[in-house]
Amino acid sequence: MPRYIARQLALLLITLLLLTIFAFCLSYWFPGDPVTNSAGIFLDDPRYQDIAKARGFESNVFVQYWHYLQHLFRGDWGVSLLDADPVFEQLQLRFGATLEIAILAMLIAFVPGLSLGVIAALNFRKAADNIILGLSLSGYSIPVFWFAQIAILVVSVHWGALPIAGQINPLYAIQPITGSILIDIALSQPEQAGAAFRSALRHITLPVLVLAIMPTVLLTRLMRNSMLDVLDKNYIISGYAKGLSTPRVIWQHAIPNAMQNVVRELGSLLSLLITNTMIIEVIFSWPGLGNWLIRSIYERDFPVIQGGLLLIAALILSVHVLLNLFHAWRYPQVRKDLYAAA
Repeated sequence: MPRYIARQLALLLITLLLLTIFAFCLSYWFPGDPVTNSAGIFLDDPRYQDIAKARGFESNVFVQYWHYLQHLFRGDWGVSLLDADPVFEQLQLRFGATLEIAILAMLIAFVPGLSLGVIAALNFRKAADNIILGLSLSGYSIPVFWFAQIAILVVSVHWGALPIAGQINPLYAIQPITGSILIDIALSQPEQAGAAFRSALRHITLPVLVLAIMPTVLLTRLMRNSMLDVLDKNYIISGYAKGLSTPRVIWQHAIPNAMQNVVRELGSLLSLLITNTMIIEVIFSWPGLGNWLIRSIYERDFPVIQGGLLLIAALILSVHVLLNLFHAWRYPQVRKDLYAAA
């Protein structure tokens, strides 16, 4: 296991290093002045020369990259070209808002997704299996932006059950601390904390439910296929031959082993979830990282684009490595297959 951990961490560090090189090069690839693109300081700003010198732009490109890394680790990611807000501070707040709906959607998707997958596998080619497959195929085929518009039209406009956009009613004036509205309410402790919490829950319900559809149907299909593969294994047949009850065979042998393939695919599922989260944030005006990044692309706010892409890519890479480590720890055969220590 130590060799496998060292290998994964080495790959992560090398990939992150290449990612920082790519982000640094964006300052030159974007149109305009590289100092402005990286720091958000315009040419007519009195601080321009000092910023350029501090970031090493008077020297060669290697010195510039070294200064770029120093500013990166200090949290000095420049300022936005649109509103002059520090990029790193805004990314922290908006990253919390993005994680809030992404994590809640993933947690909501796990229970029905895995359960429906098991039910479909146990009723292979029966009515329950066909119905679940049909629903999962329909859910996978519908684009998330289309389903979000339909949900707004039906639930918010016609029924008036839930708000259309935002994190909370602006009358509560919750001070953003972490970016997660539910956590910020708990930390701020306003006078009407209960009402504020209910308002936040009403605002977050619709985007989270819409966002949870895609991971739910994918988990259903993954779990079904994995269960069908496991149910044909010899140890399952041996369990029945020994007289073990069906619930015991399913819960203690089939499901734990079927989860191996599901865990392996969670990294790819995360990438799709982040993409859908960015779309959902735009549609529901959720003040998250994706909404801010898409706006910066339209407005050519290059410091925000650099910081947002770097943060999202680093998040996906880190989660991939963590899932690989968990997978190897939970299933030792993975380490043996990769010639690592058992």
